[in-house]
Amino acid sequence: MKQLVIFDWDGTLMDSTGRIVECLCLAAVDARLPALAPEHARSIIGLGLPEAIRTLYPGIGQDNAENMRQHYARHFIAAEAVPSALFPGVRELLDQLAGRGVLMAVATGKSRRGLDRVWQGSDLAGYFAASRCADESRSKPHPAMVHELLDELDIRAEHALVVGDTSFDLEMASNAGVESVAVSWGAHPRDLLAQYSPRMVLDDIRGILPLLTNLEIA
Repeated sequence: MKQLVIFDWDGTLMDSTGRIVECLCLAAVDARLPALAPEHARSIIGLGLPEAIRTLYPGIGQDNAENMRQHYARHFIAAEAVPSALFPGVRELLDQLAGRGVLMAVATGKSRRGLDRVWQGSDLAGYFAASRCADESRSKPHPAMVHELLDELDIRAEHALVVGDTSFDLEMASNAGVESVAVSWGAHPRDLLAQYSPRMVLDDIRGILPLLTNLEIA
């Protein structure tokens, strides 16, 4: 059985993908940058915001990138006045993992301020033993967030599992030498996720439970 499950946040646990796409598209208009197609905006979810902006607009100057970042933050904070919902089964899964003594952590492309804002408006923080955000580590798919969580919690890579909805999550796990599981309802399509060899692509997050039971510690 695995000892640690490292979750991505947006698009994996929380149904916020559509909101992120909308806010990116609005921010581009406000920043007077070329309009974003929703599918293009969706493709970069999982990266830290600075990396996402540079990917969407290669060669963008620092001032324009910062302007885009500020407009995105304004739109997203306003939208989150009504918090995004958890996906079906997430709360049940977190309760069951906690009951089994499995440690849980978060590795997210959100900023620390953004993750804390979500947690302050909910009772979710208590489930997680540790977390890493893109503005305090390296953006996915670099393995730094996973390595830092393993070090902090004193868990070996083979005893951990990364759960995410994007290719960036799965590539991060692979780069860190950690097994991964993908979920099918997030930002990236199933065929793209399958290219990164997750152990499974789940249609229900509660499907992690039997998988954890069946995984033997090396």
